[in-house]
Amino acid sequence: MDKKNALRAGAVAAGTTVIMLAMSSPALALTRDDGDDPGTGLSVLDTLGLFVAAPIVLFLIIAGLVMVGDKPHKQQKDG
Repeated sequence: MDKKNALRAGAVAAGTTVIMLAMSSPALALTRDDGDDPGTGLSVLDTLGLFVAAPIVLFLIIAGLVMVGDKPHKQQKDG
């Protein structure tokens, strides 16, 4: 009975995926809309800088500010 439910769940998931893929139409992404003016593409370095390096740097800055802001509280409690 357990295999039957797993098989049914897999079939439903696969069927849903196929229907969603059939309903989406990526070919419409190639047609331009009125007023559409895309810019130039990003290079690999630009992409890595924007989506990898910038979030890491922002995380480190925020973590550093939190640590600096929390430091005086720890000294007051210990003393």
